[in-house]
Amino acid sequence: MSTQEVADKLVSLCRAGKYDEAYGLYAQDAVSVEMPGVPNEVTEGLDNILKGFEEWAGNIQEAHGGTVGDPVVSGNHFVVPMTSDVTFKDGRRVNMEELCLYQVEAGKIKKASFHYNPSAMF
Repeated sequence: MSTQEVADKLVSLCRAGKYDEAYGLYAQDAVSVEMPGVPNEVTEGLDNILKGFEEWAGNIQEAHGGTVGDPVVSGNHFVVPMTSDVTFKDGRRVNMEELCLYQVEAGKIKKASFHYNPSAMF
C-alpha cells in the first residue's frame, strides 16, 4: 500500500472504532512514541504496542466522543489530528487534542508518534 492508502485506511478504521483492525496496518517491529515524561514513552514491537493500547483502553470508564481528522501526507509520512473525550475509571474526565504522526515503510506503519499536552492526562 502507498502512504496515502495506509493513511486513508487508518482514518477509516479509527472513525469506525475498529482499532484492532487499525493495528493490522503496523509493522511487527513498529515503534510507538508518546510525549516525554509519559509512562511507556517509547514502545517497541507490535505486541507491546497492543498491550499498551489495551491497558489504556481498559482504564476508560466511558467514552463521550472524539474525532479523527483527515490525513495530510508528505512522502512516507502522514499526520492525523484526533480528539478524545473520556472519563477514566478513577473519575477523571479528559478532553485531549493530539497530532498523530506516522511513518510508513514497505506499506506498513513503522513509527507512530503522538503529540499532545501531557498535562491533560494527569
